[in-house]
Amino acid sequence: MPYLGNEDTVRDLRRALANPHVQSDQLRYRNAILKVIRLMSQGVDVSSLFSEMVKACATVDIVQKKLVYVFLCSYASLNPELSLLVINTLRKDCQDPNPMVRSLALRNMTNLRLPSLVEYVEQPLTAGLKDRAACVRRVAVLGWAKLHNLQPNSEIDAAVVNELYSLLRDTDPVVMVNCIRALEEILKEEGGVAINKPIAHHLLNRLKDCDVWGQSEVLKILQRYQPQSEDELFDILSMLDDSLVSPHPPVMAATLSLFLGLCSALPAVSLAALERVRGPLLAACGSASREIRFTVLCHIQLLLRSVPGLMGAHYKRFFCGYAEPAYIKQRKMQVLVELVNDDNIVMLLDELKEYCTDVNTDTAQAAISAVGRIGRSYSDRCLAILTGLLGLKQENITSAVVQTMRDLVWVCPQCSETVCSAIEGCEDILQDSQGKQALLWLLGTYGDKVSSAPYTLEVFIDRVRCETSPAVKMELLTATLRLFLCRPAETQDMLGRLLHYSIEEETDMCVRDQAQLYYRLLQCGIDETRKVFQGRRSDPSLGVLIGRPAEPVSQWAHIFNTLKPLWQSISETDTVNIRSCQHTASDPSSDLSGTLHSRQLESVQAESSSDNTPLPADVLATSAFVPLSLLPALTPGEFERLWLSGNVSKKGQGVEHAEQEDGGVSETELVQCRNVSHSSPQSFQAAMQLVNIQTLAFTPPHELPWRVYLYTHTEAPPCSTLILGELLYTGKANEGGGEQEGTGDGENANKTVVGGRTESQANNEDEDASGRRNSTDLESDNGQIEVKVTLKQQPRDDKALRGFLSILTTVLHALSSERE
Repeated sequence: MPYLGNEDTVRDLRRALANPHVQSDQLRYRNAILKVIRLMSQGVDVSSLFSEMVKACATVDIVQKKLVYVFLCSYASLNPELSLLVINTLRKDCQDPNPMVRSLALRNMTNLRLPSLVEYVEQPLTAGLKDRAACVRRVAVLGWAKLHNLQPNSEIDAAVVNELYSLLRDTDPVVMVNCIRALEEILKEEGGVAINKPIAHHLLNRLKDCDVWGQSEVLKILQRYQPQSEDELFDILSMLDDSLVSPHPPVMAATLSLFLGLCSALPAVSLAALERVRGPLLAACGSASREIRFTVLCHIQLLLRSVPGLMGAHYKRFFCGYAEPAYIKQRKMQVLVELVNDDNIVMLLDELKEYCTDVNTDTAQAAISAVGRIGRSYSDRCLAILTGLLGLKQENITSAVVQTMRDLVWVCPQCSETVCSAIEGCEDILQDSQGKQALLWLLGTYGDKVSSAPYTLEVFIDRVRCETSPAVKMELLTATLRLFLCRPAETQDMLGRLLHYSIEEETDMCVRDQAQLYYRLLQCGIDETRKVFQGRRSDPSLGVLIGRPAEPVSQWAHIFNTLKPLWQSISETDTVNIRSCQHTASDPSSDLSGTLHSRQLESVQAESSSDNTPLPADVLATSAFVPLSLLPALTPGEFERLWLSGNVSKKGQGVEHAEQEDGGVSETELVQCRNVSHSSPQSFQAAMQLVNIQTLAFTPPHELPWRVYLYTHTEAPPCSTLILGELLYTGKANEGGGEQEGTGDGENANKTVVGGRTESQANNEDEDASGRRNSTDLESDNGQIEVKVTLKQQPRDDKALRGFLSILTTVLHALSSERE
């Protein structure tokens, strides 16, 4: 354990620093100061030596000055009064003939970061901008940025800003780059540095003089400039051509980002630029830095979305090395999946097969998942590999293979026969909940093809009291009931035992409620149960992996050379798999063939065109304006906390909006539709999930008041927003008047016109001839009712909110039409 010192040590150092004999010996004095710095770095409180260290800064020894300045900058905030004693010495050093001393004094003067010293610092910084030494000008430029951060509300003198703009033409490239950084900080509220044509061309001409990070900074700033003509655009592109193939990855990435921004209207030029950076990207994949390799792999994934064959001939460069970390291996495997074709399929599968038995569990599971994704296009080859892995009888490998097979048959139903024959006997090996859920889903969905399905389920039912995962129990309920519909004689007894345990003995509320739901559903008859449960078993509409259309570069150009590709750890295809499996596991009827027919959507579209109602859900869900997402998932507790958060009501011009304190918005609409409250919960939940809207809770049908709570995420750039919603049908007349009751939290909301009628008009139209209103229903003459839709959004995005409401309205129309 290192010796950290004590009060006696600090006292001895104070005595040594004050000793005239030590001060006269430069070497001994420096060693004493060095001991102080060493104690400070080890965490000892040496602030009591501040006055002695202030005296020590008055020296011609540059090494001693540096040591003392480190101490003073660390403890200046604790001794603001004594720090004033340092200013005179620092201002004197700012006029020293040695430029190193001048730059050192100017840097530490700004590093003291005391508001009381600002008036003493401005004059040396102004003089430093015109100093003949470049090192002093570099420090002075950044010093003004530090000064602005110290007092962000104060205004910087316009003369200083003009001087910084003039220093953009300084002969020293570091001074030029520092000016860009300083102006960006000082003019942040005004949008940063203003780039015009002379400045842009000057920066381009000086680009080669800058270092790597300076070039990256200049290229980033140049993205704000828009060429005034096509000739100027191509001149700029010609000047950037050498930087596009730079051996330095930061410069290459910044140049490509600038290329994509300038050529947004020239897709052919953008694709040519992507072809040019292939060599530098492949070279960066072999970098000694793991961070650079990971970043390059993430950005290569972006490029492959628009040019799938860009790296096809170089797929071997993405084979995993033995000593590489797991996160790089997983990224490389994601890239390999994108590069598969008829020529390299054999070699790629052989390579991925080796990774499937990796000692690292995450790497092995990622390799198995990659094989499953390739199986969408080469199912026979991949199923042979997956089946062979099951023969190893290892827990983590078996779990990953079963989950992959479940995902594969969801997309490729033609693989069901092979999968059903391969999963027999896996129940004894699986121990984790994810693998058990996947196996139970397969047994429930394809139980008619698995001869031992009833006996396998019986094993799970016999062990249900020992099962700790509620998700496995819920999946077991669904699988047993599905198997009962196709093999009733073998399953009836075990289904009864499972329902009895789940209703009478189970302590988890979700499992008990699901069991009660299935029990009541069976009481309605087998035919009604079959309508709910026997939905489609797969989703071929997801398509195959190979042959999908290339995306326009403009869809991802704005996130290139940013951090966003790095934290997107799940690719789009994996996200689709996760969503589909989540839907199927939580909902026994994910089939909407009996709920949302295309003919119904077309009829809704025709109705919308005549009544100025929103567009169909299948159009809006894929719209570029309001893409919806179920991820990240929201728990009921988080939903309740966000829903009950405080709101501030603001009125203006007769319209009332509820704006949340944190920048969100709350709004209420009245939607006219047929009695959607009679729809079954399974059909309603499946319909919402089809358009990526998640329902958290809903009232049983035919009960009033009828409520549904739901949420979704909008993925429109530049940021995503969270939308919470409540559907309310009370069966009674809403109160007219200036204010409208909130939905459980007392907030006021805006009443708008829906379908050409306001809320008060809707109430008046439902009155009978005697002036009384039917208190049990809000149905009008044409069978329409009014469902109150309350939406809360964070952060605010009015366009996304209206688009979400349009999608929601269309789904409600389609559901109510099915009920008719």
